[in-house]
Amino acid sequence: QLQLVESGGGLVQPGGSLRLSCAASSGTLDGHNIGWFRQAPGKEREEISCITPHGTFTKYKNDMKGRFTISRDNAKKLVYLELMNLRPDDTAAYFCGARRVNIEFCITSASGYDSWGPGTQVTVSS
Repeated sequence: QLQLVESGGGLVQPGGSLRLSCAASSGTLDGHNIGWFRQAPGKEREEISCITPHGTFTKYKNDMKGRFTISRDNAKKLVYLELMNLRPDDTAAYFCGARRVNIEFCITSASGYDSWGPGTQVTVSS
């Protein structure tokens, strides 16, 4: 059973940057699409981005493109989400999801994932 764990969250000032990581605490990310999501208190979960097993295909929700960048290092067995020019409304718990696939295509919808991490908190505040 694949279990995920996110890291890299924290408190950052507006305009700052963070790099979040998604790793497997049990199992492996090999062969899995990885998606990033976030959820702020009192709000629904938002889709951010996804990446395919070999990193050849990525997709972003329209309003997430530009400031957020997804990538993966399969040698290190990590998937990253770079957050840049952060704003207070980026404050949320950020989660990664995974699903084993055999094609280089991913979707940002949460329905495309069946393993989840507990999340890492990002707080943007001065």
